[in-house]
Amino acid sequence: MDLEEAKSFTERCSQCAAVSWGLTDEGKYYCTSCHNVTDRSEEVVSTAVITNTKINSISRGLRKRSKHEKGWDWYVCEGFQCILYHQAEALKTLGVGAELKNEVLHNLWKRYLQKSKQAYCKNPVRTRGRKAKVLGDNLQSSDCASELELLSDTTLESGAEFQSDPQIPKPFPLVKASPKSEAADVCSGSVDGVEYSEWKEKGVLKMTVPRTLALCYLSLLWQRETITLSDLLRFVEEDRIPYVNAFQLFPEEMKVYGRDKGIFAVESWPDYEDIYKNMIEVAIFLDLPRFPDVTEDCYLHPNILCMKYLLELNLPEEMHSLTCQVVKMTGIGEVDFLTFDPIAKKKRTVKYDVQAVAVIVVVLKLLFLLDDKLEWSYSSLAEAYNEEHREDEPQFDFRKWYQVMKKTFDEKRQKWEEARAKYSWKTKRPIYRSHIDKSVMYKRREMVEHLQKQFSALVGSTPVAEKKDPSSFQFNWTEGDTGSPCFHGHSLQGLLRTKGQSLITKNSLYWLSTQKFCKSYCKHVTTYEESNFSLSYQFILSIFSFLLRIKTSILHEEVSLIEKKLFEKKYNESKKRSRPKKVRRH
Repeated sequence: MDLEEAKSFTERCSQCAAVSWGLTDEGKYYCTSCHNVTDRSEEVVSTAVITNTKINSISRGLRKRSKHEKGWDWYVCEGFQCILYHQAEALKTLGVGAELKNEVLHNLWKRYLQKSKQAYCKNPVRTRGRKAKVLGDNLQSSDCASELELLSDTTLESGAEFQSDPQIPKPFPLVKASPKSEAADVCSGSVDGVEYSEWKEKGVLKMTVPRTLALCYLSLLWQRETITLSDLLRFVEEDRIPYVNAFQLFPEEMKVYGRDKGIFAVESWPDYEDIYKNMIEVAIFLDLPRFPDVTEDCYLHPNILCMKYLLELNLPEEMHSLTCQVVKMTGIGEVDFLTFDPIAKKKRTVKYDVQAVAVIVVVLKLLFLLDDKLEWSYSSLAEAYNEEHREDEPQFDFRKWYQVMKKTFDEKRQKWEEARAKYSWKTKRPIYRSHIDKSVMYKRREMVEHLQKQFSALVGSTPVAEKKDPSSFQFNWTEGDTGSPCFHGHSLQGLLRTKGQSLITKNSLYWLSTQKFCKSYCKHVTTYEESNFSLSYQFILSIFSFLLRIKTSILHEEVSLIEKKLFEKKYNESKKRSRPKKVRRH
């Protein structure tokens, strides 16, 4: 459509009386105000054959039909493939190695296509008489639909190894989309949108947008990258990794409408537990082998993550020696415990970030008891000591730390809630119910944008905050900041005492977060009722869980599991003393 070429047509529209014309691809004039199309067409001047001769195009213009008007025949798996491609590219910009996309994620996706019988097999499902051609992309271009190279008709054996030959480059596979035909379903932009929505085959795990994040996390876990699941979901919130409205990244030729909305449109933020559950389901469905060992020098080891979160939570660095002792005593730092093995008989899964933060909670309980009494008594002693010894290394004051963290986290939480409330779920590339509704949707969209511009002009433009560089840390604590003082260098001297050649906590008491765990048929290990716990414990769980963007009950459950390992003897004794009682289902 060319508005410049339509300026010579000055007649008024028969519908709205406006003089604002554009040209359709057929060369006919249409009103840009009400989208009324006239029978008149553009007069085209051509001097290619006879000079000084005017040719009137009556029925059809000489303009060519846009190549994007019909689009491609494309399948749902191609849409997810495009999303995975851009997610992998986003991870590369965050510092992840290129081999994650070219090797690990490529093999995971290829394995999924084979297991779900959508590609890399002799008889792929839902091809509607057209054999799906699997193509490869050299990944040097930012466009996932460009520079495609045809691969041979390769059929993978069902027992193919996940490990790939490092000498052979493995491109990210792309299924070739052919020009859109009449066979495409009128109820969806994709060929198999309706069929995919109703597809329920036993033993097959359907791909969803949340499961693309699960595949990305499996790839990160295989590579043992320095990105935890909570970091991954936070980067999604910061729009650094495509997730919400990721279908906007599809090539223009991949038309999205109808049933495609229920498949690709996401209108909620990813949930930690949901993505974690999907990760396990995908790993089991793909029948993945044991992952590379998580050793002491690995970022995911609790000793390293505990140090990271101690700095993040503005706690003394001296606490790291205590967290290491808890990790050693509970055995959660062992390689076999930490390494993910989906095909093992006794599958053990570890929430690495949640586990590390839970260890810190246990150490705080060992030091301060967190019963709303002892921590404040110790704080008064530390405050008096610091007043008398201003030149010496300050002792850690729990009350002062509480005040600083409460103020900082309240401000952070408020900004986070405001950002979520202001987030616009509308997409620049709307999904319409059918191809016929397209003009109506774009007309409404144009009107809304016009009103928004007018409103912005009235209230005045607000400065757009610059996007900060990505970081594993959400807070920056620096020495000498009076508003948010740093406690990293504070001493635990007032909380420890010497016993022989070792230091132990002055506090000899401890209360268990969970007295009795739920039975095996329950979906959870324990329950969390805030009213049953001290205010200090509630505060600790609240800010720590907000840091990871998880529910408080998840962190409480992890704390209880660590305590069960740490005080196993105490749990066994209480179990022997207790009489069997009927357990009420939750």
